[in-house]
Amino acid sequence: MPKVLKKFISPINILVFAILAIALLIRVYRIGELLGFYFDQGRDALVIWDFWKNGKLFLIGPTTGIEGVFRGPWYYWLIAPFYILGDGNPVWPSVFLSATTLTGAFMAYKIADKLAGKWAAVTALVISGFSLNLVFASRWLSNPTPMLLISMIFVYSLFLVLDSKKWAWILASLMAGMAMQFGSAAEVFYFFALAIFAVYLFFKDKKKLPGVKTIAISLFFLGLTFAPQILFDLRHEGILRGTISKFLFQEGSFKLTFWEIAKIRFPFYYDVFFSKLFQSMANAKAIFAIIFGLLLFYQRKAIIKDKRFVLVAILLASPIVGMLFFQGNYGNVYDYYFTGYYLIFVIFFSSVFGLFSKYIWGKALILIFLALFLKDNLPIVRNYIVSGVDGPTTIAFGNQKQAVDWIYQDAGGREFNTDVYVPPVIPHAYDYLFKWYGSTHYAYVPKVEQISLLYTLYEVDPPHPERLTAWLKRQETIGKIEKEERYGGIIVQKRERYEIQN
Repeated sequence: MPKVLKKFISPINILVFAILAIALLIRVYRIGELLGFYFDQGRDALVIWDFWKNGKLFLIGPTTGIEGVFRGPWYYWLIAPFYILGDGNPVWPSVFLSATTLTGAFMAYKIADKLAGKWAAVTALVISGFSLNLVFASRWLSNPTPMLLISMIFVYSLFLVLDSKKWAWILASLMAGMAMQFGSAAEVFYFFALAIFAVYLFFKDKKKLPGVKTIAISLFFLGLTFAPQILFDLRHEGILRGTISKFLFQEGSFKLTFWEIAKIRFPFYYDVFFSKLFQSMANAKAIFAIIFGLLLFYQRKAIIKDKRFVLVAILLASPIVGMLFFQGNYGNVYDYYFTGYYLIFVIFFSSVFGLFSKYIWGKALILIFLALFLKDNLPIVRNYIVSGVDGPTTIAFGNQKQAVDWIYQDAGGREFNTDVYVPPVIPHAYDYLFKWYGSTHYAYVPKVEQISLLYTLYEVDPPHPERLTAWLKRQETIGKIEKEERYGGIIVQKRERYEIQN
């Protein structure tokens, strides 16, 4: 057997391949039924449909969650080819995004290997592959999902910098810019981490700092990531600049008085990161958080001497510290804001444990952790990917299509109107489903002009039943129910209008 082939099929490579294969399976298995296709997904799909079918260009992407502030169009540009290849089917871009997260998991393996060896690498890969919350994040058809890969390219590029490859500063700058286009909030601290890392190198290893030419090229590629937004802003008389300025300065989104916020944030941070390890074993989560802290303290001198460890620590600490000052967006901070740091935490956690793998007890500790981790996560992951879509509150792509199918089959080729209620009120998902699924599977879409045949479709709304009740009361004044069908948390009704309103 050739040496190269023999090395390729080594036990560790077989193990890594097996983990990646199973991780891919649980990311794409039954995604056509379980895909979450809601407000954001429908909105994004409609933008791409208009671009594809009507040639409507765009220079901005999804909203940032801050009113009036939009990301660039890079997410739309990334997934548009897969919508087109799939003839508008959202499953295609969703599978693609899931595949990018698997690449991110493999890069986490390689980065942890560089930090603390194979035990750390395999631990990072197992966590990245099978953590329930990371599986959820990987199956999410949304702009933060590519951050799992972008974050790993960002870290790896800075590792290349430490290997004296100065051109990697350009890649790092590009990834930092892209993080602002795909991330949700905390990715802005990539820039602070870069600045701190540069200061660290200034005192520790100046030779690895970029030259003037490298800085200029890095700034060019960084500017390129913001170019569509800049052009949009110029064409619309500074609308983005005004909104960002108001958010940062007039609304006081970042404040130095943060002690009350700190009391809230630190328990939140604990939950954000350690929930990626354990879902139901609260005691195991607490115990391994304590063990992690003790091991980190014990190896602090070795970690401080290792430039790669210092880099990862800077990257992980930057949002933890930075978000203590963030009090904008009405004080709301959500777990997915930290998507760009999930795998960085996984690498750091795994590598701290990996430092002790040279001892028997260290290996035993890692094996105990992995056994408990898999025992906690795998059954829940399995239950999720084999679950049905007929639960009383279940809303998923599978039963959404069933509801649309029922309408078209009942209509039997006749023209009809639709009226849809979904929380939070705007039914972008069904606007797209009728536009895509109706035109590709039934060759027509609902009429805009009022006609007698009306189908009302609504989703259950447990948080605000009063809103749904009010909507249903209004429908009673519009048409009489002739037939009704339920698909999980979706109810479809065939109605005959009382009269046509001109």
